[in-house]
Amino acid sequence: MTDQQHPITPPPELVQQWASESLATQNLCNRAAQWGADQELEACCEWLCHEYRYGVDLALKLRAARRPKPTSLKEQALELARPAGTEGAYVTFGPEELALIRRALEAFPND
Repeated sequence: MTDQQHPITPPPELVQQWASESLATQNLCNRAAQWGADQELEACCEWLCHEYRYGVDLALKLRAARRPKPTSLKEQALELARPAGTEGAYVTFGPEELALIRRALEAFPND
């Protein structure tokens, strides 16, 4: 075997860092798989940028599709409240929905 690593193999320093964090085997495997997937995604995005005229736009769309950002509390609360903005709508919230709205409101500063 040669000293050259596969491009998505974590570098020895990163493996050592993970080992020093005393991660459980499942956690370590998950972290390594995520790291490898991130490396592959970045390589694909870089390739798109260099190969296609609109590659930057394609790369941004690919990254957004493969690594979507979680919906914020504010966005979730607004989605729950959307039917309430309809004329004549009657909306009831269960305990989970009320807890989400409460957490969203608590995130705002007290003015």
